[in-house]
Amino acid sequence: MSQKSSSLCRILATSAVLVAGLMSQQALAHAHLKTETPAADTTLKASPTELSLGFSEGIEPSFSKVMLKGPDKKVVKTGALALAANDNTQAIVPLTTPLGAGKYTVSWNVVSVDGHKTEGQYSFTVQ
Repeated sequence: MSQKSSSLCRILATSAVLVAGLMSQQALAHAHLKTETPAADTTLKASPTELSLGFSEGIEPSFSKVMLKGPDKKVVKTGALALAANDNTQAIVPLTTPLGAGKYTVSWNVVSVDGHKTEGQYSFTVQ
């Protein structure tokens, strides 16, 4: 291999490592859902009184939203999203009325404290 080819290979390899490093930092800079109550894919014997979603980093409640849809795919009215006391990674959404039997879907979209947006959904069932 010539001196120029060897230098070019080193430059390309170094560039690839730098790009991969920057991409992985960006991936880590988003609020990912880490915990949820009720837990995803569970069946509950009784209606929960609230939804609790824990994220990998702090979220901005003013720019974040959690929506609950019932078995009929209609939005279920809930209380306002709030952060847990002294924990800006934990979103709490009170349920204003008991849930009837059926499968419910929780959809969320949040903005983390550093401005990144993420979204997702999961479901649980009430007997």
